[in-house]
Amino acid sequence: MELTQVQMKQLQKIALLLFSFKKMVLWLPLLALTFSCCDAAALKLHAHHADGGRSLTRRGLLHRMAARSEARAARLLSASERATSARVDPGPYTNGVPDTEYLVHLAIGTPPQPVQLILDTGSDLVWTQCRPCPVCFSRALGPLDPSNSSTFHVLPCSSSMCDNLTWSSCGKQNWGNQTCVYVYAYADGSITTGHLDADTFTFAAADGTGQATVLDLAFGCGLFNNGIFTSNETGIAGFGRGALSLPSQLKVDNFSHCFTAITGSEPSSVLLGLPANLYSDASGEVQSTPLVQNFSSLKAYYLSLKGITVGSTRLPIPESTFALKQDGTGGTIIDSGTGMTTLPQDAYKLVHDAFTAQVRLPVDNETSSSLSQLCFSVPRRAKPDVPKLVLHFEGATLDLPRENYMFEFEDAGGSVTCLAINAGDDLTIIGNYQQQNLHVLYDLVGNMLSFVPAQCNRL
Repeated sequence: MELTQVQMKQLQKIALLLFSFKKMVLWLPLLALTFSCCDAAALKLHAHHADGGRSLTRRGLLHRMAARSEARAARLLSASERATSARVDPGPYTNGVPDTEYLVHLAIGTPPQPVQLILDTGSDLVWTQCRPCPVCFSRALGPLDPSNSSTFHVLPCSSSMCDNLTWSSCGKQNWGNQTCVYVYAYADGSITTGHLDADTFTFAAADGTGQATVLDLAFGCGLFNNGIFTSNETGIAGFGRGALSLPSQLKVDNFSHCFTAITGSEPSSVLLGLPANLYSDASGEVQSTPLVQNFSSLKAYYLSLKGITVGSTRLPIPESTFALKQDGTGGTIIDSGTGMTTLPQDAYKLVHDAFTAQVRLPVDNETSSSLSQLCFSVPRRAKPDVPKLVLHFEGATLDLPRENYMFEFEDAGGSVTCLAINAGDDLTIIGNYQQQNLHVLYDLVGNMLSFVPAQCNRL
């Protein structure tokens, strides 16, 4: 991985801190664990949206989602151009908008210690803040204390997991001899540094029978963490395609998520493994499309988007607009960390113009300008018709319900409805607003992505 000058300066600061830190606690490896991760049945995580329960206005929700999506898209594009990690959370935002979409809740250690991690399908490392913590961000949920866990052990730099890190070294002196020391840098300049360790993880059982524990999962104990963290997270849960991600370590053939409406406060479900009743709350036909491999970015999930229909008109967008280029740039990804879908400029203009022509409402120029979205003025309490929005993938068609692409709120003197789509550069991103009440399954063995409408609050 090629580090930027900003990241190099951050590493130098970390090195100075490491040199002056003389009282690092050493943890001796414990005896080998009896059970491996592959004994695990289907597991469940509860995910909460970063804006859930904040009592925000609907206009405020739209503004924050748009701001996060624009910044996320720019950083994903930057990472794609450098053929490095697609991870961009956490990072600074203008106006104090947090760089987080969903937090998942689980526990690490024996006895279990709770952690709250950003759900990220664009990276692979799982990490959380750990004691002792010379450079950590303050949270109500304090750093994990490995010394309180009877099943914690440090991984050596000779371990296969350590080999899977982009940047690692063998610890000496204060770090502990031959321990796996990592530096994990993100596309936005954020860095976490610490030990790569292993411990018992506690999840909910997918069948609702209680809790399930999985032994010996590798994770980063972040001791020096540099970034802006503003959503009560203690770290990040990588769900990408790399070997260090949670799905890869659990050796599950698939994982899925079902996001509830972001305007509510009900938790969403993330399933690792395939429970017998996976589609019990589905309300339509299951459709599937291939996952496309991008060898320049091995962590993100790429799809083959072929076209877009607005109303009854298939827009004249060349398929190459959404296609992955030979140099690894461009393409279409599905991403848990982006709020609203982002389209390349030319494609967005055609969608914008189609909605402007087909929606029989005046454009609200003031709101459109302040929110950087296409918005229409609506008579109070009216719900006028809007054209359909359909995404055509290879082998599958996603006919979006109105609430997954239009965002409506009350404003002074009337109502406003806005198209929840952003204009970006050459990377197309399918955001989680378009995935609301859609059960999305990542088939990691068959390299397929399946989706079906569902009542996610009942899962």
